[in-house]
Amino acid sequence: MSTRELIEVEMQGLDEAQLHELYQVARKLSEAGKNASQPSLMSKLKQVQIKAPEDFATNLDLYASGEKRVE
Repeated sequence: MSTRELIEVEMQGLDEAQLHELYQVARKLSEAGKNASQPSLMSKLKQVQIKAPEDFATNLDLYASGEKRVE
């Protein structure tokens, strides 16, 4: 059986509310496929560069609270 056929078999036991929910999921998947050419959030975040002291990650809490300052 193909995936489409398996889905159709499972859909037969769903009530109207469940079918509506399934439709919403399918619509979101379809939209995501159309927007696949746009860069993902993660790929954008990978491009972020932070200019900070070498110990910034280790002492982030100290920098955030102001106990340690960037010179």
